[in-house]
Amino acid sequence: MKKLITADQAAGLINDGDTVAWTTIGMSYFAEEIAQALEKRFVETGSPKNITPVHDCGCGNGQEAGMAHLAYEGLTKRLVSGHTGQAPKMAQMVADNKIEAYLLPQGVLATLWRQIAGHKPGVITKVGMGTYVDPRLQGGKVTDKTTEDMVKLIEIEGEEWLLYKSFPVNVAIIRATTADENGNLTVEEEAQISEALPMAQAAHNTGGIVIAQVKHLAEAHSLHPKDVKIPGALVDYVVVAKPENHKQTITTEYNPGLAGNTRVPLGAIPPMPFSERKLIARRAAMELRPNTLVNLGIGVPDGVASVAAEEGVVKQFTLTTELGTYGGIPASGGDFGAAWNADAIIEHHAQFDFYDGGGLDIAFLGLAQADTKGNLNVSKFGPKVVGPGGFINITQSAKKVVFCGTLTAGAKYEFSENGIHITQEGKAKKFVEAVDQITFSGDIALQNKQPVVYITERAVFELREGGITLTEIAPGLDLEKDVLAAMDFRPQIADDLKTMPIELFQESWGGLKQIMADAE
Repeated sequence: MKKLITADQAAGLINDGDTVAWTTIGMSYFAEEIAQALEKRFVETGSPKNITPVHDCGCGNGQEAGMAHLAYEGLTKRLVSGHTGQAPKMAQMVADNKIEAYLLPQGVLATLWRQIAGHKPGVITKVGMGTYVDPRLQGGKVTDKTTEDMVKLIEIEGEEWLLYKSFPVNVAIIRATTADENGNLTVEEEAQISEALPMAQAAHNTGGIVIAQVKHLAEAHSLHPKDVKIPGALVDYVVVAKPENHKQTITTEYNPGLAGNTRVPLGAIPPMPFSERKLIARRAAMELRPNTLVNLGIGVPDGVASVAAEEGVVKQFTLTTELGTYGGIPASGGDFGAAWNADAIIEHHAQFDFYDGGGLDIAFLGLAQADTKGNLNVSKFGPKVVGPGGFINITQSAKKVVFCGTLTAGAKYEFSENGIHITQEGKAKKFVEAVDQITFSGDIALQNKQPVVYITERAVFELREGGITLTEIAPGLDLEKDVLAAMDFRPQIADDLKTMPIELFQESWGGLKQIMADAE
């Protein structure tokens, strides 16, 4: 097979100054064996120098894998990414101002490859308006070394838009499950479909090369043409990886249930243990409505799926992920981005086309830091910058958004038939006067008349004219001592302030089915 090379040979094809695009969803779709070989080459030879890695999603396992292999001064000059949180070594280089870094919306990067392939100027979108990627704020630049403008404010027929500019791709390193002898690629054991096709097209059409990492080789012409996701004409080289360097997700080597190759009994998915996280997920689930399309973020929000399954209502709406899954139950933890028992899996970039156009009815996202204007920050905490992932696309485009998280970080609680009791206050307040970085703009949400809800274990807030408004308080709490004292600002308080349903605070609930029925 003429296209078959080793990982070391693949690493040798990357030249000084190259822009290198990588498919990745954590460790899903990431060519770990090639990344290891690239690190080894640089450590042994000092080459290549000053490359620009580009990836849409988080890339790594939170330890030594993924982009951590490229986290060397001299190797990486510039990072263009949607998220760095899964590669702490690379994130530290950003925090230490050792490289140029742009942290841009995941959905913009996922759809940018097609624009590059078509020799178009870039992605023209409203996504990012009013956030830190808006060039009137930071333009997505997150280190002092970063000076070139990748995002531009433009006007079309009297209306303001953001242009995320195209650039040539010297090397695209993509991943698939099987390659035939001609380089045709299928993805039957992957958990998603990814942006591998437009990324390969972008490299091919800008004079670059395409290297694919796979698990299996097949005879020429033995793959069904409709199963081929990347034609061999676009693939220059193929590397066959060891299984441990081709994991399906961060924590799973391969599970057919995550690839859609079998279905698992939902009873096999254990329910969440009762805690403040489950309480928040229950109250968030009360915002669900039948016959809607839903997105769940990572962390506390992904508990909404578990609650819905436990309450027997998961078939009344369609859960989706930004990675392209529809139906079933989105996986959590290290399997995030995949789904159990999905009804359909579409391409990553196609999903963001749909999301950006307002296709989502409701999105549940994490609540790391909020301010009096309703702005949210999930991308920067002091010197640590992690990026937005799909947060900006999803929150700005969904018809309704629900932010889920605790009121403070690190508090401890007791639950009883009377509600909740704070036994130890958290060390950090999440509701602050002004967020460290604007990842979600309250002003833009108000302009768009977008309903926004903030759900914590102690209180529920809404975004209204004038800022965040307290609408519900948990049973058993003192408003001043347990809620307002745990915030850096005093929110507006609704005239009809309600008590959160006390049933949410018990070990078992069983009330969501009736709430869904009443909402029809």
